[in-house]
Amino acid sequence: MSNAGKSLLVAGLCRILKQDGYRVAPFKSQNMALNSYITEEGLEMGRAQVMQAEAAGIRPSVCMNPILLKPTNDIGSQVIVNGEVIGNMSAKDYFAYKRNLIPDIQKAFHELEKQADVIVVEGAGSPAEINLKENDIVNMGLAKLLDSPVLLVGDIDRGGVFAQLLGTLMLLEDNEKARVKGLVINKFRGDPSILDPGIVMLEEKSGVPVIGVIPYMDISVEDEDSLTNRFDKREEAQIDLAVIRFPRISNFTDFSVFEQIPGVSVRYVDSAAQLHHPDLIFLPGSKNTMGDLKWMRQNGLEAAVKHRKGESVIFGICGGYQMLGRSVSDPYSVEEGGTVRGMELLPMETVLETRKVRTRVEGTFEKVPGVFSGLSGRKLKGYEIHMGVSKAAGSCSPLCTLINELDGDKKPDGLSGENVYGTYVHGVFDNGKIASVLIEALAQRKGLSLESGLTMDYGEFKETQYDKLAKTLRKHLDMDGVYRILNGGNYDKRSID
Repeated sequence: MSNAGKSLLVAGLCRILKQDGYRVAPFKSQNMALNSYITEEGLEMGRAQVMQAEAAGIRPSVCMNPILLKPTNDIGSQVIVNGEVIGNMSAKDYFAYKRNLIPDIQKAFHELEKQADVIVVEGAGSPAEINLKENDIVNMGLAKLLDSPVLLVGDIDRGGVFAQLLGTLMLLEDNEKARVKGLVINKFRGDPSILDPGIVMLEEKSGVPVIGVIPYMDISVEDEDSLTNRFDKREEAQIDLAVIRFPRISNFTDFSVFEQIPGVSVRYVDSAAQLHHPDLIFLPGSKNTMGDLKWMRQNGLEAAVKHRKGESVIFGICGGYQMLGRSVSDPYSVEEGGTVRGMELLPMETVLETRKVRTRVEGTFEKVPGVFSGLSGRKLKGYEIHMGVSKAAGSCSPLCTLINELDGDKKPDGLSGENVYGTYVHGVFDNGKIASVLIEALAQRKGLSLESGLTMDYGEFKETQYDKLAKTLRKHLDMDGVYRILNGGNYDKRSID
């Protein structure tokens, strides 16, 4: 089922296989997510496969995620194939169309086969969603297409794991069930020996061995956007950061780096009552800038954020940056059409255009005024994914100067003024000491002295998390059995320490 931990286990297997000397790559034929990434070629893919590629020690490629669906509303999505937008489709239209994409899936997979000894394939949701099984291209239909063995993962933390696993197997066709070589019970808390009677019965009733009982892990890696537990955090630390949780929030991975700094809280808020008195308010990316701005206006969050101006620093990224201006216009009906008044915190106007900007950038912060003056002159890296063009309409200075990594073009980006900041760059806080500079400035503003900032580069920190993940899986997953399955054999049950 969704949130059983598939993405994390794929990442862990990728790291183990890399450590064992194999060339390994992740693959997910179809991903639905608003957290996306721009590759070195300027192509768009889901961030879950980027995380898994990092664990595998290789650069991300759209071959790892040939189809990305980015929901635009409750019944439709932007469809991205091989990193390029092909258009918006309703769920019904996409369901009828998706088998046309099988050649793209096969081509992407075969391209990965040229580069990898092992490919770890992640499904989506559940393989037993019988209303979606016809024309399946991501679960058992894909396993058949690739002639792949399958591990079935169940989430015991939510309860009902035996029913999850047995029920799923019961709903599979015989030829599909034959592909399932092992069961994995994930997110277990406590003494695993308590499970022994249930595991015996599970194996007897299913005819499939349990190859691992994986404990609930305290691992900090990027997760699927719709299923994250980050949104549930409410505790406030010495330095409190509030991220506005739009209905169509995208790329909230921009703020993961701050979660690693002691004395800092990152809260996601979706009502004025939850905002409280944060030191910094982030307006994140959005897949529907106009709709999410109207949502803020209707539920009182816009007024609450503007009321905090002066006491809280305000920082917008991409769609959140667009909202900070005087207006957002949509002459081509990219989103909702028409023009909507912005929050009027920065003197700029945005026009949504049909061409999607997708590029990796590097650059330098200009002379930054206000609380975050310590950013001045610092280098930055990141990527842009947006449909709009924003033009300054007043005397505010650009936040930074960017260089397009593909063609070398230079351009100003973002605005800053009166402790309100904005940029189109995703990932801007991940490099060097930028996140620490922001937190130290906020602490100094409050007269606080934090013990330390982020003591290592964020990339180095993520490497420690992938190694920790691999170490845990080696202890609780029968990797000898996994290798036997990979070599075309069946799993032979043995005791797992």
